[in-house]
Amino acid sequence: MNNKVIIPKLLAFCILLLFASCRKKAWDEFYDRPNTLADPIYKQLAGKGNFKNLLALIDKGGYKQVLVAGGGYWTMFAPNDEAFDKYFKDKGIADVNAIDSATARAMVQYFLVYNSFEKDRLDDYQATANNQGWTPSVAFRRTTAYYTGFYKDTGLNNKPITAIAANRNNITGSLTGNYITGDDNNKYITYFTDDYFQSAGLSASDYNYFYPSSTYTGFNVAEAKVVTKDIPAENGVIHEIDRVINPLQSIDEYIRTKPEYSSFRALLNRMYVNNTVQFIYNSDASHRYQVLTGKNDSVFVKAYSPLLSFSPNNENFLKAEDNDGQKDCWTMFIPNNTAVDNYVKNVLCEYYPSLDQMPMDIIADFLNAHMFATAVWPSKFAVTRNKFAEPARFNPNTDVFDRKILSNGIVYGTTKVEEADVFSTVYSKAYLNPGYSMMTRLLNLSGLKLLIANSSVPVNIFLIPDKAFAAAGYSYNVSKDQYEYTPAGGSASTNGVKDKLTRIANTCVFFEPYKSDVQDLSGADIVKSGASGTEGDFIKFNNNTILTGGLLDAGKTAVVDSVKTASNGKVYFINDLLTYSEKPVGTHVKNLGTATTSEFNYFWQYLSNSVAMYNAATTDINGLTGFNTVFVPNNAAILQAVNDGVLPGTGTAPNKVPTFNPTNDTGRELVRKFLQYHILYGHTVVPDGNLSGRFDTYLKDSVGNSIKINITNSKGAMIIRDNQSIPKPSELIMAQSNNLSNRCVIHLLNDYLKYN
Repeated sequence: MNNKVIIPKLLAFCILLLFASCRKKAWDEFYDRPNTLADPIYKQLAGKGNFKNLLALIDKGGYKQVLVAGGGYWTMFAPNDEAFDKYFKDKGIADVNAIDSATARAMVQYFLVYNSFEKDRLDDYQATANNQGWTPSVAFRRTTAYYTGFYKDTGLNNKPITAIAANRNNITGSLTGNYITGDDNNKYITYFTDDYFQSAGLSASDYNYFYPSSTYTGFNVAEAKVVTKDIPAENGVIHEIDRVINPLQSIDEYIRTKPEYSSFRALLNRMYVNNTVQFIYNSDASHRYQVLTGKNDSVFVKAYSPLLSFSPNNENFLKAEDNDGQKDCWTMFIPNNTAVDNYVKNVLCEYYPSLDQMPMDIIADFLNAHMFATAVWPSKFAVTRNKFAEPARFNPNTDVFDRKILSNGIVYGTTKVEEADVFSTVYSKAYLNPGYSMMTRLLNLSGLKLLIANSSVPVNIFLIPDKAFAAAGYSYNVSKDQYEYTPAGGSASTNGVKDKLTRIANTCVFFEPYKSDVQDLSGADIVKSGASGTEGDFIKFNNNTILTGGLLDAGKTAVVDSVKTASNGKVYFINDLLTYSEKPVGTHVKNLGTATTSEFNYFWQYLSNSVAMYNAATTDINGLTGFNTVFVPNNAAILQAVNDGVLPGTGTAPNKVPTFNPTNDTGRELVRKFLQYHILYGHTVVPDGNLSGRFDTYLKDSVGNSIKINITNSKGAMIIRDNQSIPKPSELIMAQSNNLSNRCVIHLLNDYLKYN
């Protein structure tokens, strides 16, 4: 080839090389690592010169490549060499060489938090729900790279098993313990910042309660102080700390190693009867274990009962949001063995031979009283609530002998148990006694438990034993989840049974102001059940015997067998049901007035002959609904009404006599109006000093408005004023008043009430 051909080709090739070189330079300038970018974490630590021990630990744990290559994105809490010198001295070892590679790896993983957080961002919560973004100053924990994984535990019959911790709280009906495959249950590390403390209303004393030998600076990680914050790195950020932090245990792991908590742990880890924990075989975990180790062990998930407030081995908190563990954690108050053993013996097992015979709910309630599904800080015992909405009833200075912040929560070792309302109030006297299971069910069914199992609500109650319900024909069918009534020689029925039993249960409960009236049953009185502002059935007592409308109908009385005092009131144990009357009110007026010598007789005769007011076939007083009070003028008062022309009569005043069955419409109307005006609508009123004022009667004016009466109520006396412009007062004749009826009380008056 001649030069004319070669030279142009060489020139073109040189130009092409020059152009390619220029393009590569531009490419490199755009995509190459900028000179101003900080080194990766490993190189940054090496360049600082005071992290030699940490670097050696990283090398030994096999994490150098992770931290030197710039891959990932981390926050590292980095102990300096001075911190390691203290650590070696405390451990009695010379240097990193004394730490095995597995421990070194775990330590490094626990220093590493996923994602990069400078101090100002570390206490902000990464909210994921509804794309909320960051919530400032509410976070005090972050997920680390460390997790426990497989471990050795003890199953049934003390058999050693390979286990893995639950990574979610268990749910009812789950066959896997709600274990989520692929979630390693990574542990959290706790830090303390000034912004978080201010937001949460905490102070240095909250920090020093856990770490008395450390100084709170406004940025601490566990017991360590942050010496230098926000050291930038290509793959994250470094916070230099002055102490080495070992990977923390979970609550489950911690109490496993503490013999002083063995009694509480025995309740928390029951596996034979009334199980609170179980080991569930997991095929995915077993396969993973076999791949990693080459061993053929079966792996079981340690799953706590869904009845418990949380699973003490779950590191993930609620997982209602992916990151909710950043802003909260579990808390467990753990009584020592002496406290638990005494409480089980004297309270929980007062009526049970052992825990094996006890309903599971009682055991779960005892545990849940000590388990708070939220962080309970030392200064916040009184305002932080468990699932029963009860505070931590401990004195942080005198009742707590052990305190630890762990990987998934806070533990307080205590010298006493949490006095849960469910075990100390009047409700407990039924709940903890198997002989009162029906009463317990009814208190739950009626909603009364919410009030009577609250130590701040004063209340007295009557408790009826199961044998009394059984004798009356009432039972609870567990398999069908229904209340049944079986009359003698008959078959079981459910028709209206639940409502009847609920009403009986309501009659057994007395809130203020009525509670005060049943403080001592050795005297005699009439008292309304329930609470002020609500209508309830009345009971009468006399020297520790009880009467209700239903008991009177049956010719029976209930007797108080014994009395106990609880934190919020008294409990009277009685031998029969406080049944209510199912007979019409007219039946009881008839019973009171049939005898010609009775002071109720004239009123009864007017009532029984009034077609408008009385149904002779059923003995119903027509039109009555709900709760009522019947005021019956005595015979002399009725005669006066006759002579005053208010009721029909014959003869000449003042010697007129009653016409009980008038034949004309005018006379019938007088009777109707008179009777209706003497019946109070919507209220049952007795002389207990509680209910006074203006009340509706059943009598209405021409435009349909109720014509009222005025009642002045005092203890042991009652004055009723009628609708006159100058009202005429009438008083109860106490010896013959307070007659119990069906949602009604019948009183005898010394005068009649005039509506005109």
